[in-house]
Amino acid sequence: MQRSLSRWVPADVTRTRFNRMIEDAFGDLFSPVVRGEEVSNRNWLPAVDVAETPDALTLYAELPGLSREDVDITLENNVLSVRGERKFEKDVKEESFHRIERAYGAFSRTFTLPSNVKNDGVEATFKDGVLTIRIPKVEEAKPRKIAIA
Repeated sequence: MQRSLSRWVPADVTRTRFNRMIEDAFGDLFSPVVRGEEVSNRNWLPAVDVAETPDALTLYAELPGLSREDVDITLENNVLSVRGERKFEKDVKEESFHRIERAYGAFSRTFTLPSNVKNDGVEATFKDGVLTIRIPKVEEAKPRKIAIA
């Protein structure tokens, strides 16, 4: 009988034990649970990417299952706010859920914008579950040469 040896790495054991302890302690807290017809909501924040070009800032927010009517966007004092809610459909008659992993409930994301953006001219589009918000930048004052008379 030939045995293979494996190297024992204390950090891996500690990390695995720590992850197991966290999952045991908080696992139910962060995952929604079905209880009869009630779904326990957990707060969810949609993932947002922020890109910058010389002309604008663009935000891409993943909002699967929502429509443009479910989302509210405001821009005030260079703070952009995106709010909405994904509701759980309680009218399901033929299906019985055993597990629900998608998050439901209200969300709110705020972004402090730099001072070089325009408050007017903001464009928002919604396609395939992705909200795109384009915020143009102000034209920066270009240095000009002054002739000496």
